[in-house]
Amino acid sequence: MSIWYSLIDFLLPFEWTQYTFMKNALLGVLLVTPMFGLLGTMVVNNKMAFFSDALGHSALTGIALGVLWKVTNPLWSMLLFSILMTFAIIKVKSTNTASMDTVIGVFSSTAVALGIVILSYKGGFAKYSVYLIGDLLSITPKDLMLLVVTFIIVVLLWISAFNRIFLVSLNPSLARSRGILVHFWEYVFALTVAVIVTLSIQWVGTMIISSMLVLPAAAARNVACNVKQYTFFSVLIALISGLSGLILSYFLGVASGATIVLVLGAFFAITYVIKLKK
Repeated sequence: MSIWYSLIDFLLPFEWTQYTFMKNALLGVLLVTPMFGLLGTMVVNNKMAFFSDALGHSALTGIALGVLWKVTNPLWSMLLFSILMTFAIIKVKSTNTASMDTVIGVFSSTAVALGIVILSYKGGFAKYSVYLIGDLLSITPKDLMLLVVTFIIVVLLWISAFNRIFLVSLNPSLARSRGILVHFWEYVFALTVAVIVTLSIQWVGTMIISSMLVLPAAAARNVACNVKQYTFFSVLIALISGLSGLILSYFLGVASGATIVLVLGAFFAITYVIKLKK
């Protein structure tokens, strides 16, 4: 981390970069937002905004399970519960007995209720309220190392399997006729989203995590003419919004995650106006 700190001191000799927590938060933004930009394109294509929202809200149940199991770091119990919930949602969805939004709604509402009941037992919910709004400035070097590994895995997955994942999201029947394992890649993508959402919840917050996934891609879709532009604009908008939101939150003294989402909302409004003029 000392190399990163020295680099920031050299390249960005500003007041806000003199603090270690801001340097950590800056690196966190540079790692997290591109992943949101990439995955968000498929989330929007697959109409999975509700899915990412459900994962975010159900994180409370993962925390609650961690409390019951006396887990030191609730991240691991959140990850385990998100993965199990993802498997359950896709499994029930594949039976075609109910629509996707109904299945997600059932799992999400039940999980959230269970988490709140456990965490609020004897008035203990207040200590976990930080997960509702997140705290990007609390990110640690250990968290950053985990994000670096996750970032590398996501980029490698995107490079090696983008065509298959995209075709599965676009036309499952055509993908199946091409010999692509549709269910396998649905699981891979859904689990990747689950991991990224869970890792980011403690810094972004359960209330707005889905916005971080949906808004960059939604804004990019308004102005993109092809898939390459769609992906590029989504990542670019996510990065710019993350950086500007972080800096604005420092000077305004407000929550970083919510500020980033507001900047993303402004980007969507601007691109929507551009789309209307076209």
